[in-house]
Amino acid sequence: MPDTNKTKRRGGRAARIAHRQAADKIQAPRFMSRNIPCYDLLREEELVRIEDHADWILQEVGIEFWGDDEAVALFKGAGACVDGRRVRFDKGLAKSLCVTAPKEFDMLARNPERSTTFGGNRLIFAPAYGPPFVYDLKGGRRQGSIQDFQNFVKLTYMTPWLHHQSGTICEPTDVAVNKRHLDMVYAHIKYSDKPFMGSVTALNRAEDSIAMAKIVFGEKIMESNCVIQGNINVNSPLVYDDVMSGALKAYARANQGNVISPFILGGAMSPVTMPGAIAQAHAETLVGIALTQLVRPGSPVVYGNFLTTMDLKSGAPTFGTPESTLAGMAVGQLARRLGLPFRCGGHYTASKVTDAQAMQESADSMLSGFLAGANFIHQSAGWLEGGLVIGYEKFILDSDRLGVLHRTAKGMTINDNTLAKSAFIENEPGQNFLGTEHTGKNFETANFRSEMPDNNSFEQWSEDGSKDAEQRAYERWNKMLDEYQPPVLDLAIDEALLDFVRAKKDSMEDEWY
Repeated sequence: MPDTNKTKRRGGRAARIAHRQAADKIQAPRFMSRNIPCYDLLREEELVRIEDHADWILQEVGIEFWGDDEAVALFKGAGACVDGRRVRFDKGLAKSLCVTAPKEFDMLARNPERSTTFGGNRLIFAPAYGPPFVYDLKGGRRQGSIQDFQNFVKLTYMTPWLHHQSGTICEPTDVAVNKRHLDMVYAHIKYSDKPFMGSVTALNRAEDSIAMAKIVFGEKIMESNCVIQGNINVNSPLVYDDVMSGALKAYARANQGNVISPFILGGAMSPVTMPGAIAQAHAETLVGIALTQLVRPGSPVVYGNFLTTMDLKSGAPTFGTPESTLAGMAVGQLARRLGLPFRCGGHYTASKVTDAQAMQESADSMLSGFLAGANFIHQSAGWLEGGLVIGYEKFILDSDRLGVLHRTAKGMTINDNTLAKSAFIENEPGQNFLGTEHTGKNFETANFRSEMPDNNSFEQWSEDGSKDAEQRAYERWNKMLDEYQPPVLDLAIDEALLDFVRAKKDSMEDEWY
C-alpha cells in the first residue's frame, strides 16, 4: 500500500490525477451510453443486395457441421435441407429461426453494481481475448502464465472504462491445457466482480465453466438470467466443428450467453473482396444464432464479427485498413437491421510493440466499431501482434482511450450554460476567458482529461525524466497492481469453488497439447 502521508503531501498534477482516479472507482459505469448517431455507410438497396447474397450462399453452398449430428438434426427438423453434414437453407429460413433471440438482455455480475445490459444504445468494453504471449517494456515478449492472467483480471477490475472481463485474457501456458480453464474461471471470480466469459475449447470445459458459475449465482438465478458467456468462433469458411457447436449448445441449454463470431481474413477464409466477405460473415453468424434458438428459444446471443484484411503478398493479417474499416461499418448496419446486440473489434494492430503503428491501426479499428453501433467490443485493451500478444503498456494506453470514447459518446449538450452568454457579458473583447465566473464553474467538467498523455512544457517533461507514453504506462500498471485490493468474495463460495477445481484436476492427468 502507498504511504498515505506521502500521498497527502503531493500536490499539482499528481494530486488531481489521484482525485480523478478515486472518483472513477466510485462512478465506474456499467456500460457506455451512446448519445450520438451510428454511421450508415450503405444505402438500403446495397444492404438488401448483401442480405440476398447471404441467402444465396446458404441456399446454394450451405454450411457444414463437422462431428455434430445433433445440430444437423435440429436444422433438418426446422426445415433445412440436409446432405450428410452439409446444411442448406431456403431463402429467409436462417433469419426466421433467429426471431426468438432477445433484442436486449441483462448480464449479472456477482457484484450487482457491475451487472450490465447488452443491446440498445449501450456499448460494453472488454479486454483482449486469446493471446498465448504477453509483453511488457522490461520483460519483453514471453509465453503467458497464470500470474499474467491474474494480473490482467486485476487490471481490468481496476479500470473503470472496462465493463466486462472478457474470457481468456491470455493463455496461462504454465498450466496443463486440460486444466487451465478451471484456473482462469476461478481467477475471473476471485480477483474481480465484473461479468466474464467461460471456456469453449471443449464441451466438458464449457460445462465446467457453467458449473462454477452455478456455485456463485445458484441454479435458480441462472435459469432466468445470463451470468456467463461463450465466445464461439466459426471455422470460416462455412464450417462449424463439434468443439464450437458443442460449446455453443452447452451455453444455450443453460440459458447462458453466446457470442457468435466468424473469424475471417479476406482472401484466406473468405473472398478477397469485402462485399463477398461481408455476405459470408452474415450467413455464418445467422446460422450460429439460429442454432442457439433451436437449442433453447430465447437464450441470449450476440451477433459477432471478426473481419479484416490480409497482406496478399505475405499472407499476414492487417488491421486498421480502409477496407476493414468500411466492412466493420457495413456489418454493423446488418446487425442493427436484425435488432440484435452486435459485437465487433477492438483496438486491433499487427504491430509487435506499443508504437505509432500500434496506435494508428488500433484507433482506426476501434473507430469503425464505435461508429457502427457496436454493443460489445472485446479486444478493447492490450491487443498486439495480430492477437498473438497482450501487452501491459498497450492495455493501459488502450484503456485510457476508452475513457475518451465514453466522453465522445455522450455527445454535445446545447443549453444556456454551454452557450455561455454570461462569459461573453463578463469578458471584454480581446481578453481571455480564464478569469470569468463561467470558467470557474465549468473548468472541472467542460473537457475530459486523459490520465496518460503528458501535456507539460518541454522543460517540465525533461525534468520528470523525458518519459514516453510506453514508459508512463509501464509505471502505471505496476502501480495499479501494487495498490490492488480484491473485491469481497463469500468464504463459503470461495471454498466451494476451490473444492470443485481440486476435484476436477485430481480426476485427470495433465495434458499439454
